[in-house]
Amino acid sequence: MVPLTGRDRWILRMLHEHRVLTTGQLAELAFPTPKIARRRLAILHDYRVLDRFRPLRTRGSAPSHWTLAPAGATVLAAEAATSVRELGYNHQQTLAIAHSLHLTHTLGVNQWFTTLTTHHHDGDGRVVAWWSQTRCQRLWGDLARPDAFGRYTHTGLVLDFFLEYDLATTALPRVAAKLHGYSELARTTGVITPVLLWMPTLLRESSARHAVAQTWARLPDPDAVPVATAAAELLASITDPSPADRVWLPLDTTETSRLRLHELAAVWPRRTGPGTDIDAEPSAATLGGQVMLAPPPPHPPTLEGR
Repeated sequence: MVPLTGRDRWILRMLHEHRVLTTGQLAELAFPTPKIARRRLAILHDYRVLDRFRPLRTRGSAPSHWTLAPAGATVLAAEAATSVRELGYNHQQTLAIAHSLHLTHTLGVNQWFTTLTTHHHDGDGRVVAWWSQTRCQRLWGDLARPDAFGRYTHTGLVLDFFLEYDLATTALPRVAAKLHGYSELARTTGVITPVLLWMPTLLRESSARHAVAQTWARLPDPDAVPVATAAAELLASITDPSPADRVWLPLDTTETSRLRLHELAAVWPRRTGPGTDIDAEPSAATLGGQVMLAPPPPHPPTLEGR
């Protein structure tokens, strides 16, 4: 087998964590150019540590979509001194994402974080944590099931958040009902973490804000569930757009001026500060009978050129 670099091992961890990433996403996250990305990913595929597929499209061709292959899972299991089975890896389940009805949603969440991680306007913003839906479900699934968890820092400010990524395919009452789970999570843990709702259009966002506001107001302690919304449509007129841009509107406000992502950290006075559990998580932990690897950092260890 070809010697694996630090970046290669990071890619294996990212695919184990986030299930599927496209060539473009991996190129943005870990390589200096798309050409170098394609060349290295092809080598990893030849040595069977990565699998790939291309979804069918009615027009044009889709990019390669990358998943973790059995040999790659073996590498991760060996590093964690455990078995592939205890790692929770199943080759057939991994390949099933290619035909999953949730593929578009999963890729959307992953692109959201890829863009947030790689598009820096002032150089001060940085994603330091990006946890997958699977990890969130294992940790908090009996109460809340966010699409992802993130930590964003900017000039000393730290914002932890849950992401709800909306494709306008879920009825708005169901979207709003998710706040009950976050309310119970805050009550149970004492941790107040903002919920960020990302909508595709301004019309969808407006309708969602009305439905969510009604549910939010009826929560036992609404301030324990800070909420802000944004619409992807707002990025259309921005050069080098990013979810960090001035697109966010807190739910509990009469203001119409949008905020940048890091500015949300100063909006809610009861927001809990950074928790120690994120920073102190061990390299591997057992939860529900399966070994959970520590989440990979959003940035690879190095940007080797080859």
